[in-house]
Amino acid sequence: MLLGSLHRLNCRRTLLFLIPCLVLPFMSQAATAKEPVKLIFDTDLGDDIDDAMSLATIHALQSRGECELLAVTIVKDNELSGPAANAINTFYGRPDIPVGVVKKGVRPQESRFTGSLTNTKNGDKQRYPHTLLSGNDAPEATEVLRKTLVAQPDHSVVIAQVGYMTNLARLLNSPPDEISPLNGRDLVAKKVKLLSIMAGNFGPAKNKPEFNVVQDLASSKKLLTDWPTPVVISGYEIGLNIRYPWQSVEKDFGYVKHHPVHESYLAWDKKPHERPTWDLTSVLYAVRPDHGYFGLSDPGTSTVDDRKLTQFEFDPEGLHRYLTVTPEQIIRVREALVQLTSQPPDVLPEQ
Repeated sequence: MLLGSLHRLNCRRTLLFLIPCLVLPFMSQAATAKEPVKLIFDTDLGDDIDDAMSLATIHALQSRGECELLAVTIVKDNELSGPAANAINTFYGRPDIPVGVVKKGVRPQESRFTGSLTNTKNGDKQRYPHTLLSGNDAPEATEVLRKTLVAQPDHSVVIAQVGYMTNLARLLNSPPDEISPLNGRDLVAKKVKLLSIMAGNFGPAKNKPEFNVVQDLASSKKLLTDWPTPVVISGYEIGLNIRYPWQSVEKDFGYVKHHPVHESYLAWDKKPHERPTWDLTSVLYAVRPDHGYFGLSDPGTSTVDDRKLTQFEFDPEGLHRYLTVTPEQIIRVREALVQLTSQPPDVLPEQ
């Protein structure tokens, strides 16, 4: 009896000793867990399907606690691009994310897929519900950018910019106003930590002008010259070499009858095809810069010359770097993007 009591007492003492040992590592991990990346997404949604896929990836990362999507700003001057962003945000359960749109911008051409997102109905209901019915009803992107930045802690915001550079160039040029006494450049320097952009060529196609750069050439030159924070550039060659697998398009979005990314992908081109992940790579780096998905060039400065070509001059004091990728990293990035892009919303919408 006595020996049994002593044994039970020793067991309790051992358990009391072990509990702190088991709990403290978890407490330590929680204490050192990174805060979600405060993210602004500036996009030419409608020009290519990778913008829609990038927005899906952002929502998956937010559901995992890795980022907080503060705002979406649209750089394509088409009235359906803003509503399409609102529809995707609503599908993922976040209808209140602010959407700002460019005014008097470029590329007003109709999209292959934004109309199907915004105009298709199931009976008398929107297939993809959205409250923003026209970009004409949305606030101007510069206003949304300034309001969003002012509300955030200093040096905390990451911007993923995956279209032409009109909105961010206009932000740099914006004067002090009722939103902030700072001009745009000073506001960016105060609030932004990193700009992750998809632009330019740094691989075999470096002697060809790149789409995002040339659509608004003056804004591209302005941004690359005057942006005051670190910039990481995902060049054309990165996304070109990391293509989204067609098998995933066919099989991974069937958890709902109608999925905005799946239907947009097919509206872009119904034939089996694997789109390059240009914009997705900038988003992935913006939120997960320390995962080893990519390499980084040495620092330097990127510019656009008179032939509309992206140049890079290495300089230890430069604020710019560009992404590199190995065959092994390509495999990892593809796998990560499939998992994120196809991840279901936290709550499946009624359809």
